[in-house]
Amino acid sequence: MSAAPSLPPLSPIAKLGLAAADIKVAHSVFALPFAVLGAFLARPVDGAWGRFAGQLGLIVVCMVLARTWAMLVNRLADVRIDAANPRTRRRVLASGRLSVRDGRAIAGGCALAFVGACAVFWIAFANPWPVMLSVPVLAWIGFYSFTKRFTALCHVFLGGALAASPIAAAIAVDPGAIGATPALWFLAGMVVLWVAGFDVIYALQDVEFDKGTGLHSIPAAVGAGAAIWVSRALHAGAFAMLALAARGEARFGVVFFAAVGMVGALLVTEHVILAKRGKAGLDMAFFTVNGVVSCVLGVAGVVDLTVV
Repeated sequence: MSAAPSLPPLSPIAKLGLAAADIKVAHSVFALPFAVLGAFLARPVDGAWGRFAGQLGLIVVCMVLARTWAMLVNRLADVRIDAANPRTRRRVLASGRLSVRDGRAIAGGCALAFVGACAVFWIAFANPWPVMLSVPVLAWIGFYSFTKRFTALCHVFLGGALAASPIAAAIAVDPGAIGATPALWFLAGMVVLWVAGFDVIYALQDVEFDKGTGLHSIPAAVGAGAAIWVSRALHAGAFAMLALAARGEARFGVVFFAAVGMVGALLVTEHVILAKRGKAGLDMAFFTVNGVVSCVLGVAGVVDLTVV
C-alpha cells in the first residue's frame, strides 16, 4: 500500500489566516472601544484633530497587535491543556494544524511590531512613554495565561489585562491625562469587574475538566451555582464603577448617561439568559451581550466628548 500523500506546506499568509481565525481577531471588540474612549478622554479640548487622528490610528494598530500577542501566548501556554479538553482540542495549535514553532514566530512578530508601533509615538508625537512601557504591557497581558495554574482569581487578572486599554490609550495621547482624568480610572475599574464577571460565566463550560486537571477557576473552586452569584456581584460592581465614571467626567452628558442605563439593562439581560438557558445560552450571554456593552459605551462616550 502506498503512503498517503503529504499535505503541501502552508504559506505564511495561510498560517497567519489560521492563527487569526483561531483567536477570533473580531473579538477585539471587547477592549477596543474602551481604548478609543480612553483616547478621547485624554485628548486636549483644543488639540488638533489631525494629530489626534494619527494617534488614534496607531492606538488601533497597537490594540490589535497586543491582543494577537496575548491570545497566541494563551494558545502556546495551553497547547497541551487544550489538546486534552474536548471543548478546545480543535484549536489550531492543539490540533497540530499550526505548529508551535509557527505560533511562536507569529506571536514574536506581533510583539516586535507592537514595540515598533509604540516607538512611532516617540518619533511622530514626541511621546516616549508608549515605547518605554511597551514591554511591561506585553508581559502584563501575557501573564494572565498562566494564572489559572495557581489562583482562582485568574478571571480578575484577565480583567486587569483588558483594563489596561483605556489607560494605555490615554498615555499614548497625553501622559498627563491619567492624573487629571478620574473617569479613566473608574472606567478601567469597570472593565476589570465586567470582564472578570463574564469570564466566570465562560469558565462554567470547563468546571469538571478544571477540577480533574488541577486548574483553578471560581466555578471550579466554589461550584457553578455560587460562581454565578460571584459573577452577578462582579457585574454589580462594574455598573457602580461605570456610574462613577459618568459622574467623574463633566463632559459626559445625556448620551453617555443613557448608555450607562442601557449597559445596566444588558448586564441584567445577560444573567437572565444564563438563568433561563444555562450553558445553552453562553454564546449569547458571553459574546453577543458583552460585545454590545463595549460598543454602546464606546460610541456614546465619543459622541458626548465630541458632539454634545
